[in-house]
This record gives sequence, structure tokens and C-alpha cells, in this order.
Amino acid sequence: MTVPQDELARVVRDHAGRLAATLTHLLGDFSAAEDLVQDAVEAALRRWPVEGVPDRPDAWLFTVARNRGLDVLRRRARHREKLAQLRWPVREEPDDRLRLLFTCCHPALPRHAQVALTLRTICGLTTAQIAAAFLVPEATVAQRITRAKRKITDAGIPYRVPSDAELPERLNEVLTVVYLLYNEGYLSSTGDSACSRRLAEDAEWLATSLAWTLPREPEVLGLLALIRLHQARAAARFDGSGRIVPLPEQDRSRWDHAAIAGAGRLIARAAALGRPGPYQLQAAIVACHAEAPGFADTDWAQIVVLYDMLLTLAPSPVTRLQRAIALRHLAGPAAALEEVSALADQLDRYPLLHATRAELLRALGAADEAREADRRALDLTANPAQRALLEERLGGV
Repeated sequence: MTVPQDELARVVRDHAGRLAATLTHLLGDFSAAEDLVQDAVEAALRRWPVEGVPDRPDAWLFTVARNRGLDVLRRRARHREKLAQLRWPVREEPDDRLRLLFTCCHPALPRHAQVALTLRTICGLTTAQIAAAFLVPEATVAQRITRAKRKITDAGIPYRVPSDAELPERLNEVLTVVYLLYNEGYLSSTGDSACSRRLAEDAEWLATSLAWTLPREPEVLGLLALIRLHQARAAARFDGSGRIVPLPEQDRSRWDHAAIAGAGRLIARAAALGRPGPYQLQAAIVACHAEAPGFADTDWAQIVVLYDMLLTLAPSPVTRLQRAIALRHLAGPAAALEEVSALADQLDRYPLLHATRAELLRALGAADEAREADRRALDLTANPAQRALLEERLGGV
């Protein structure tokens, strides 16, 4: 039975991160778990195209990893008893991946390495996807991941959720990982799919688990609210052909308004804790969109104020670009274009900058410049839905 390569890759990716978390929990050794997972994945990639994907790919991978571990440990008798006692768990402990998440985000590792390692190890993103998220070359990401793995092994970094005293220096990186994971699920940077429901659901699961574990951390609640607000509108984001439906054209009756209300309550809970942060502000911005009965009812003035607050807490060129997009609806396309143009050097390889600039130029009647900006955006994105939208615009200018 021949298995399509894209289906094979999807199934292997779905289970590899969970297997790594389970083995790390059972063995207490991050490096050993990684080696066993790699062996199991290689075996699957060799055998599944011929034999077919098994009914329980998770148990199949675990069995291969366990057997491989036993082979290795026969040469290391002092570990044989520990590994031989392993049994495939009926279900994965709910905090297994959280423990691995915090292990990867240990302060002994550079911040960029923490995020890259976690996205690769736990979440199954490719180095290309991670590089796209960071706007850096793939080789840089690969090097960061290799060094981080070596550091975890050499330093004996423990596999656990940190104590309350250790938490502040670790939580920001964990939240960054979950946020970037959701972004990749929301709009894929590589591959043939416009989005990845699996990655988006993984991010929501991790954020929910964090909220259960840390119910009085307002930024955890803010990130969970942000993800749920986006998930609540997911059904209306693409048409039947997989094309992006711009926000003004989305059918809001297809949004999950109960989920939107629930996210609003999360934002209120976070605000009551009295420690505002970037994820809470981003959630509040998305709530302004989600709670408006129609696009014309959007409170753009409030959104711009929230972006100003966000830029004070966490300044970034991407946030400035998003503020400029909102500013258009208050001050017009010329004022927004001035803000966007000021970001050209910092975001030259960011497709949304050029796509936004094209829209603003088109609104100002500069059709030729708009086409040039759209072409630049098209050159920079691999997402099929984004490409289809840009190609449509280029054909209609």
C-alpha cells in the first residue's frame, strides 16, 4: 500500500512531539529521548510508505523507540531495568509536554535558542517554518537547535515545571513558543496548506494547559483569550476554494459568538489581576474586531489606542505595521502609507508590509506602484491562500 508523502509527513509530525514528551517524562533524559524518537521516525519513514500507516501510529512509534532503547541499554546494563519497565501509557499525562516546554525554555539557553528548540522538538515545526517565523536563514535556526540540545545534555537541565520562584524568567519564553506555534497554524509560512488546524489546536491545548496550571498569570489568560478569539472566527477565514476572505467580507454569522464571549471573560479575568501585558492587549484588539456586529461598527479609535499601549510595552516593527493598518480607518490611506513607508527597511522581507503598501497605494490611485508592491509580496510568501489573493489582485489592477 503506497502512502502519499504529504499524508505520511503529517502523521509522523503529529506524533513525534508527543512521543518526545512521553519518553522524556519516562526516562528523565532529554537527549536520550530525542535519540530514540529520531530512530523511530526514521523507521517510520522507511517502512510506512511500503507497509501503510498503522492503526495506532503513536503506539507503533513508541514500541520502535522502546525496542531501540533496549538494544542500546543491553550494552549499558545499569540502565536495562529502568527501560524494560516502560509501558505504553493508556493516555499521555496532561502536563508531559508542558514539562518539556519548560525544559526547552531554561534560562541557561539563549532566548532565541529556547524558542527554536521548543518549536522543533515539541511542536514539530520544520527549520524552514521556524526560520520564517524569526525572519532568519534556515542554517541559523539549525545551528541554534543543535547548540541548545547539547547545552541541555551537558548542563543536566532538569525535566520539570519550575517552582514559583523560577517561573517569571521562564514563562515569557514559553508564551512566545505557544504564540509562534499558533501563528504558524493560523497562516502557514511553508507547505501546500494555507493553515494547519493541528498546529492551531496544539497551541490552544498548550495555552489551556498553562491556564489550568497557572490560573493567576494574566499573560497566560491573555494568550489563551487571543487564540480562542482567532479560533472562533476560523470558519469564515477561507472560502470553499481555500482563498482568504478579507475581514470586511467575512460572514460574521459563521463566527462562534459563544467562544468570543468566553474569551472576553478571560480578558476580564486577566485585567482584574492588575498586571497588563502584550498578550492581554493583543487579545483586547482582536476582541474589538470580534465583538463588532459588522465591519463598519469596528471601534478603530479604541484599536489604535490599544496599539499605542502595546507599542509602549513591547515595541516592534510588526506591531507598528498593524497600527498603521488600523490608522487608515481613522486618518485615511495617505497617513497610513506614511507610517508603512517608514518601516520599509526593517520589514523588507515581510510580505504583509508590501501587501499593505499595495492596498494603500491602490486606494490613492497609484496603480503601477501598487502592482510593484503586490509583486514583491508575492515573491516573499509561500502560503497558497496569500499567493492566490495577491495573484487575483495583480490580475485586477
